[in-house]
Amino acid sequence: MSTPSEQPASPSFAALRGQLHEAAAEFSGGQDALEGILLGLVDDVDRAVAEPLEIFPVCHHSPASALAMARRLREKQPKVVYLELCEDMAPLLTELRNCRLPVAVQAFASDIDGFPPDWAPLSVVAPITEASAEYQAVAYALDTPGVELVLVDRSSDHVFQWDARRPPDGETHTAGTEPEAALHGEAVGVEIGDLRPRFAELEEHLLRHGKVRHWSEWWHQYVEVPLGDSDHDTYRQVMFLIGSLFRRLAPGQGERVRVDEDRERYMWTRMREHLAATGTDPADCLYVCGAFHAASRVDEFGVHGTGDFEISPRTATTWQYGLIPSSHAAIEAQFGLASGSVSIAATEWAKNLKRTRVKPYRLEGQAGTKKPGARKAVAQTATPPPGLAPDAAAVPSGGSAFDAATGSVPVPAEDRLSGFLRQPPALHTLDEAELLGWSVDIVRAARRSGYLASTADAIAVFETSILLAAMRDRAKPTPYDFQDAAVTCIEKDSVPGRRDVRRLVEIMMGGDRIGQVGYEALPPLARDVHDRLAPLELNLQQRGVRRALLDMASRPELRACSDVLWMLRRLLPPGAARTVMGERRLGERSIQESWDLSLGTHQRALIELGYEGVSLEQVLEQRLRRIAYGPRATTAEVLAAVEDATLHLGGRRLADELGTRALEVLAGERTVDGAPEVLRRVRGLLAYYRTAEPVLPPWVESFVRAGYAHYCTLLPTAFRDEDATVGQVAAMLGFLFSMESLALSLGCDRTQLELAVAQSHPKDPAKTALLWAAQVQLGTLSRGELRGRCDELLASPLVVPSYPRYLSGFIHALEPVPGLADVVVEAVSNAFGRLPDPVLLPWLPTLITTLRSNAAELAPLLIREAGRIFPARLAALDAWIPPWREVPSEHTAPAASGPRGVALPALHPETCDAVAELLGCTDTWAAAGGPVTGPKGAVLLFTHRATSDALADLLGSDDPWASAGPVASGVVPGSLTERHPDTAHAVAALLAAP
Repeated sequence: MSTPSEQPASPSFAALRGQLHEAAAEFSGGQDALEGILLGLVDDVDRAVAEPLEIFPVCHHSPASALAMARRLREKQPKVVYLELCEDMAPLLTELRNCRLPVAVQAFASDIDGFPPDWAPLSVVAPITEASAEYQAVAYALDTPGVELVLVDRSSDHVFQWDARRPPDGETHTAGTEPEAALHGEAVGVEIGDLRPRFAELEEHLLRHGKVRHWSEWWHQYVEVPLGDSDHDTYRQVMFLIGSLFRRLAPGQGERVRVDEDRERYMWTRMREHLAATGTDPADCLYVCGAFHAASRVDEFGVHGTGDFEISPRTATTWQYGLIPSSHAAIEAQFGLASGSVSIAATEWAKNLKRTRVKPYRLEGQAGTKKPGARKAVAQTATPPPGLAPDAAAVPSGGSAFDAATGSVPVPAEDRLSGFLRQPPALHTLDEAELLGWSVDIVRAARRSGYLASTADAIAVFETSILLAAMRDRAKPTPYDFQDAAVTCIEKDSVPGRRDVRRLVEIMMGGDRIGQVGYEALPPLARDVHDRLAPLELNLQQRGVRRALLDMASRPELRACSDVLWMLRRLLPPGAARTVMGERRLGERSIQESWDLSLGTHQRALIELGYEGVSLEQVLEQRLRRIAYGPRATTAEVLAAVEDATLHLGGRRLADELGTRALEVLAGERTVDGAPEVLRRVRGLLAYYRTAEPVLPPWVESFVRAGYAHYCTLLPTAFRDEDATVGQVAAMLGFLFSMESLALSLGCDRTQLELAVAQSHPKDPAKTALLWAAQVQLGTLSRGELRGRCDELLASPLVVPSYPRYLSGFIHALEPVPGLADVVVEAVSNAFGRLPDPVLLPWLPTLITTLRSNAAELAPLLIREAGRIFPARLAALDAWIPPWREVPSEHTAPAASGPRGVALPALHPETCDAVAELLGCTDTWAAAGGPVTGPKGAVLLFTHRATSDALADLLGSDDPWASAGPVASGVVPGSLTERHPDTAHAVAALLAAP
């Protein structure tokens, strides 16, 4: 830790140093570290008070700090205000007048350069409420002519440069899980004036002896209330003392202490640079910072600091800036405050203004505030603040004024710290009217929330609040005492409604106020969204849900609104734009839609969307490209991006580009994890392009061709791989069989699929059944053989326990081979019909769980097929015979003897005449039932000798033709017919010869 340059001790705190020296000697028995700590506290206060550039220490969202700031600004009227806030956020502060507080100033970066990729997106927020000293300083500087506001803290880029990516502890806190607490997202919080002990034992000691439960209550009771009526010098010295105490008693956190000191070096370096560049007198400046950093001991401290701190350059990360809505709950969750503490602070701020009649600073045109009267403002300016001594009001305070004669000798600061530490606690009288009002209001709120509260409960809350305050040595009950009393008296054993009593008290004390960013302060994208949704005639900036009804048939102009809403549904969180009626799928558009919109509630998400582009189309295109070209992009994700581009952006440019990218990703994949999703996406895109486009896009044809070869190559490995599920293998076969006709037309070879199936040798029962189904589809296995294998499985006692897994494979086979539904129904029915109960009952739960977990989406096809086969009524079930068990009836007519083809010519004489004419036969039809005069079909052999010669060569005969002569005994002349009588008879039957 750096040691500041030696400087003589001021005589102002000599008495206090002596008292602390005696106390240290008495309690510790000698000179030790305790004396060093106690005297070091006074030295820190003395050094900070003596600084020519007046330091104003604050605590974040402290009403006492805000009140003291308003007083000091009206008294001192500084020309330059240095504020501890990220210096790159300065341009945003002018937009605060267009917002309703609380809001947060945000720096956001999604495209980072110079930081690890897994840190993205980067976000830094600085929440601002009206009851904060920072807002008073900002409002004064922006609305007072001739006053300059300079932000001196490290930039947002340096916040992450100095970040070690450790769990937040004190300085940064992530937001809670409640919706209101998540308004800041996962941002890093910039805490101005954060005051909390970093020494856990010290905080535990303060809470135990202060008889409070958490730090916010201790601060309210022992710092906030006493400083509310103190003068400026007393306020500064007490805050310097508290900051020095927490700093000196902080444990040795090397990294965090280094960051704190670097921030102090950074701020003092920036202030000295500004003073040197502008020539401003330090006496005309005011430095607003957290009390923890006010009593700094770095060499760079002060306008005459000796350190030479070098500020590192920023990275190439592109930062976006904007205002986002904040809330009391978000501030409490981010900074680790007690629930309801910010709401209580806002209530105390309003009470202090009414009690002290101090006029606060508010930005002109600030939404949600009342403009005070001008006459009261003039009177207030001339009246010294209550509690400020006349001499203190007349003499410049803080050791920052200079003697009029020399202009260089500072006026010593008066010791106000000793009197403050020795004074007894203020005994505030009980405000019975206020406490009675609280008691009545909480009972009314409890009854509205379902509690059985009555007037007796109000009286009990009133008395219990006084009792708890007395037990905790308080003359006046605090809001925390009242909250405990209300929980004790009203909340018995259960919470009937949505809110408990503790939450009701927080709402009653001011509630979780949620800020709002005005239209003028929104980024261009957010304003464009509101402009494009203006035809809906809804106030979408208000919080809550708004119902939008779109009838595009009667109002075609609403189609543009529908396009915006579907893009918002794709880009924003689920609750921002929720469709009630209507859908948008490939090739389908609704003519009527109903939406639940809550853009006001999700204003932060809409604003952060504006950091990514100037229009929804641009942001959506960027996100789709980011998904498609990501290092871990899968084929299914890229195809989903193609579908989104087709649905929301229209046109073919982006869809064709992403489709080509899907082809590249598919070629690089070596697993089949995404096969089911790929199959579903490709089928949908194919169906859309076949109906909406005259020809298929080139990338689709290339994808089908490449996918056919890709999955054929991976098929044998997937059947053997234990990590590949049966559903993934079924999806591969579904792609191959459903795309087979298109793939073959594009030049693929079916032999590749046949070889892949022949090389597959699975060991898993489900994959084995899937392979059998594929063989049936390819024709290498008949349905009868498949049924026989199923019967063999049921007949083997060793295989019966694994039969459900075979059935799971058969059901998955309905994806590539839907025609096997009847076989699957038969397999399931045979199992239930043949297995005995001792085997079936233990086996049944396994079947149900297997089918539900592995084939739930295919079960409807199986059920539909079973409904077609089984009888529709229960009464017909007893006499029903399954189709696969039907036997021929006894009354069935016997099959006709003789050649089956002889009857065809008589049934179709026109066809027979045409064939006879083609073959040159001129004979007429014989009489029905008349004798056959000769084998007339044999004459064809002699009429068409070339055909007979070709047939003889095929049968291997080299005998010469017999001489043409009469045909006797119905035998065709020549040794050809004698040697091959079966062939001769077959040919004769084919030619309708008897």
